[in-house]
Amino acid sequence: MTFFIHPIRYFWLMEKIKTILYWIARIGAAIIMIQTLYFKFSAAEESVYIFSTVGMEPWGRIGTGVFELIASVLILINATAWLGAILGLGLMAGAIFFHLTVLGIEVKGDGGYLFLLALLVAVFCLIVLAFNRQRVTSLATQILNRKRN
Repeated sequence: MTFFIHPIRYFWLMEKIKTILYWIARIGAAIIMIQTLYFKFSAAEESVYIFSTVGMEPWGRIGTGVFELIASVLILINATAWLGAILGLGLMAGAIFFHLTVLGIEVKGDGGYLFLLALLVAVFCLIVLAFNRQRVTSLATQILNRKRN
């Protein structure tokens, strides 16, 4: 007996898997960013240490928290998910940069947990952007055309 999936069922299954992956990426990125807000806004010891080390305490910590909150809300709204992903990716690029240059992968004995979370959010944001590549390329084209005129 051979295993055969009818083409229509195969297409339907692939679309369902894509939809699930898209929502996992959006919800995962939002949950991780929202979860870290408590530590930023409550001036938790580790958060203060991180932003002091990179020379951005307290305004960098608070500002980053505000932008992560905005990115989280945008990424959960279907029409603005791509904007939230761009903002989230930018924030995580900054976090990854500081981990690799100033902080180190492991911060205060966390075993690299915060670095791993930043990488995971960045990957989730890239997935969201991949699903919205038409919107992103359209915006980029509009911006480039304005600069030419």
